Amino acid sequence: MSKIKIYLDDVRTPVDPTWKVVRNFEQFVDQVTYYGLENIDIISLDHDLGDTAMAEWHKNVYHNYTLNYDNITEKTGMDCIKWLVEQWLDGAPYVQVNVHSANAVGASNMLGLIWNYCHIHRIPQNSIRWQIEHTL
Repeated sequence: MSKIKIYLDDVRTPVDPTWKVVRNFEQFVDQVTYYGLENIDIISLDHDLGDTAMAEWHKNVYHNYTLNYDNITEKTGMDCIKWLVEQWLDGAPYVQVNVHSANAVGASNMLGLIWNYCHIHRIPQNSIRWQIEHTL
């Protein structure tokens, strides 16, 4: 079996059909668990996954460059990163995670957690914020 690529986003779909698309935290955890991190080549994550996350982006992030997770009721891409770090700490293989979120503050939070894990465990800090051509 060739390794898969997982793309988490609640609204966008990559033009490249080789991405396995998941829409929320629960689907993300289910698919990563099903395939196993050892069978995943790369993961690309969005931060804002739902209405309250988007409202927080419009109200605070876009205008004030602040992000208050207390205003978000659904799980975000940050929750996915926290879950992944727990898996890595429990011995699962590290997989490169890039972030395609338009939310710069959320993306920075996610990358910071990944980079901190990599720094502590002497893994190259090669995760980036990037863009993937997509449709809506």
